[in-house]
Amino acid sequence: MSSQRPLSIPRRQIIRGLLAAGAFGATSRLWVGCASTPTPQAGSGSPASSVAAAKEVVMGFIYVGPKDDYGWNQAHFEGREGVAKLPGVKTVEQASVPETNEVQEVMLNMINQDGATVVFPTSFGYYDPHILKVAPGSPNVQFFHAGGLYVEGKHPKNVGSYFAYIDEAQYVAGIVAAHMAKNGKLGFIAAKPIPQVVRNINSYTLGARTVNPKATTQVIFTGDWSLPVKEAEAANSMADQGIEVITCHVDSPKVIMETAERRGIYCTGYHTNQSKLAPKGYLTGAEWDWSKIYGEYARLIQEGKMTMDGGIPHLVRGGYKEGFVKVSEYGPAVSDAAKKDADAAKAALETETLVIYKGPLKDNTGKIVIPEGKEFKQKDTELEKMDWLVEGVLGNTKS
Repeated sequence: MSSQRPLSIPRRQIIRGLLAAGAFGATSRLWVGCASTPTPQAGSGSPASSVAAAKEVVMGFIYVGPKDDYGWNQAHFEGREGVAKLPGVKTVEQASVPETNEVQEVMLNMINQDGATVVFPTSFGYYDPHILKVAPGSPNVQFFHAGGLYVEGKHPKNVGSYFAYIDEAQYVAGIVAAHMAKNGKLGFIAAKPIPQVVRNINSYTLGARTVNPKATTQVIFTGDWSLPVKEAEAANSMADQGIEVITCHVDSPKVIMETAERRGIYCTGYHTNQSKLAPKGYLTGAEWDWSKIYGEYARLIQEGKMTMDGGIPHLVRGGYKEGFVKVSEYGPAVSDAAKKDADAAKAALETETLVIYKGPLKDNTGKIVIPEGKEFKQKDTELEKMDWLVEGVLGNTKS
């Protein structure tokens, strides 16, 4: 856990931003949804590949915290590393940039000094007002932001937004966790009971209960996004209660993973791969694959496409199908049966034949929250209003 600066603001604002009515999902267009926007794979030998080799694009990346936080910032850093390997792509980056006017200066320096024509300021607090202030003065530069919500007619046309349905990976991780928890007791350490967090808790539990219908997930809300002392206390408390697998939704899972390892219980990670922190007990983890998204942007831009002329969508969202999320490689303790069931779920999510939220479904008070015959797919905005915990979760959203 870095001591440089707590990351509470960006994650809190990301979650709030995702709740805006109709902006996440219903108005989103995925890459595959743009008929005029082909997305060939790197190294395919396609015309885009030759374009990429001939035209260099300079991409700038800005992080609010350190690049090695085992969390949100490291995940984006790894995404930058991935896109930097593509032909014709040059990247520049700066870490630990606060959500103040300083980020405006960093963006302008990347544009004016490094020649960046594409900028990825990755913390949600960078969006409003900072990106929205800088973008009009740099009309030939495209600004893409993780989690921001572009509003047609209000925001500059050279601004775009991207995000991923990471609860799909949490669902898969829950399957693995249930296989490894012999007593069916799982634990989830979370920052705040905000819909995106609740959705991850519920998806994790629903995945687990496909394996063990009696599995339970004890949830503890710490109250903020970066509270390492409370996170350690929660992990120790869960170990004392006999919980056999813990996971989390906090800025940096580092303390939680290390505590689980010390206590001799299993863990599943979040944001990026934390297997180095718990070499014996790390089972798998829900990860963003930002390199996939950044690679798509690079190819489209090298083809001459822009948000300004509609060639690149202003809102991009996706999950397993689009390759935007993944799970960590299975740890040494994971059984063959767990791998088999998890792999089957991944395949079903990739083909969209698995719907996580379908009725009849009860919350943990016994109330029907999704009636029989009703289902919500990933892009349904109803899921972004989630304020209930599914049956099997021990805890409540008031704590």
